[in-house]
Amino acid sequence: QVQLVESGGGLVQAGGSLRLSCAASGRTFSRYPMGWFRQAPGKERNFVAAITQSGVGTYYADSVKGRFTISRDNARNTLYLQMNSLKPEDTALYYCAATSTLGIKTGSDAYDYWGQGTQVTVSS
Repeated sequence: QVQLVESGGGLVQAGGSLRLSCAASGRTFSRYPMGWFRQAPGKERNFVAAITQSGVGTYYADSVKGRFTISRDNARNTLYLQMNSLKPEDTALYYCAATSTLGIKTGSDAYDYWGQGTQVTVSS
């Protein structure tokens, strides 16, 4: 089992940047492909980005492609999401998640472990 704790959320103006972190503990972090999801009030949880175990492979939702970058540091057991050119529609609770299934996964059902979320609010 792996425990996940997100941090780095906050309030930022449109056009600004934030970097989210997800600290992992428990079983070996490097075994797990990882993902970021987000959920706005009254809406379903949506895929944002995913990364393979090694960090070589990444995949993004169209809505964030070119603005967000997912990365990981397996030596530090930490996942990151660099968010640039933020828009008000990026406002949501952001979750990191780990999957026991190899490869890039975009569906939330494929993920086994979740953090508690960190709030990102982008003002216009």
